[in-house]
Amino acid sequence: VQLQASGGGLVQAGGSLRLSCATSRRYATAWFRQAPGKEREFVAGIAYGDSTTEYGDAVKGRFTISRDNANNVVYLQMGSLKVEDTAVYYCAVRSPGRASIRTSGTEYSYWGQGTLVTVSS
Repeated sequence: VQLQASGGGLVQAGGSLRLSCATSRRYATAWFRQAPGKEREFVAGIAYGDSTTEYGDAVKGRFTISRDNANNVVYLQMGSLKVEDTAVYYCAVRSPGRASIRTSGTEYSYWGQGTLVTVSS
């Protein structure tokens, strides 16, 4: 399983950024993030079959997860960014056959390399 995450960068507070996670096929996919000195945090997830989505409380209403089924790319559109959104963002997928979203990172078998998002004030 190969995951390629991209799209991170430096953005001012209030701005927007879109992350991409390219995979070899469709999976139940999630984005997590980890800020320095903090625990890994669930950001958003999208299920395998019906593309049900779920969001962490910190990003609800500001971030949107979506999938391009034709190209097996999952996007995380981030808006109204805050300084506290600064973190390394990871995409992760569950094993084939596990279609639903889980908010625990232990439920995800494969992880991308991470992409840094820095939000300046």
